[in-house]
Amino acid sequence: MTEPTTWETFTLERPEPGIAVVTLNRPERMNSMTNTMFVELEKVALQLDHEHDLRVVILTGAGKAFCGGFDLDDAEGLSSMTPMGMLDQQELAARALSAIRSIRVPVIAAVNGAAAGGGLSLSLAADIRIGSPAARFNAAFVRIGLSAGDLGASWHLPKLIGPARAAEFAYTGRFIEAVEAESLGLLNAVVPAESLLDEALAMARLISKNSPAGVQLSKRALHANMEVSSYAAALELENRGQALLTRGDDMPEALAAFKEKRSPKFTGR
Repeated sequence: MTEPTTWETFTLERPEPGIAVVTLNRPERMNSMTNTMFVELEKVALQLDHEHDLRVVILTGAGKAFCGGFDLDDAEGLSSMTPMGMLDQQELAARALSAIRSIRVPVIAAVNGAAAGGGLSLSLAADIRIGSPAARFNAAFVRIGLSAGDLGASWHLPKLIGPARAAEFAYTGRFIEAVEAESLGLLNAVVPAESLLDEALAMARLISKNSPAGVQLSKRALHANMEVSSYAAALELENRGQALLTRGDDMPEALAAFKEKRSPKFTGR
């Protein structure tokens, strides 16, 4: 493991080659979001996205929470903003979460505690979510007079848990605890708290064994096909991706390794 890089609102560690761990680091405030965090998350996402050897990003929180949403000390000023000022604020936050979601490699959220409001949306920006028994989710903004449709939550939730469940979750603002979150598909798995990061790393290793180009185009296809409106368009995108991958080095290497009964050496080229 390399020495962690400390930003103002999180740390960045490299436990193994190709794996980056971003840990939100405001435990005294439940890792709640500030404008500084939004700026830093966008910067680190862009930095990671340009690293050729990167395979997987793990996102988690320090202390007892994953992310408690927007810091209420900062939120007090929202009601006095002009409409355009509030739009600027929303777009600052949205750019950060969009940058996390758009990292070209898979992002795993290791949800170690509460993911509320914007923290829920941050967890939804990941491709995969693993939680400890303390993981819990809620659309907190509806409780303070704002919309639960915040930072992508209204787009992700119906796709993950279905429209009716998403509506109940959004309108009531109730917490969904870890076991229910797993049964709904909001969490891929619930694991003991002491092994949460180990399980995330184990999944990251499984992903890292595969062709980097294949994984990245798989992510691109999954993201794009959640947005297209037809089966034919989905097939077109998939076909193009497969055709491109057969021109690279990884597929011939995988076939050769299979015949030679050895592990493939993928390069992503």
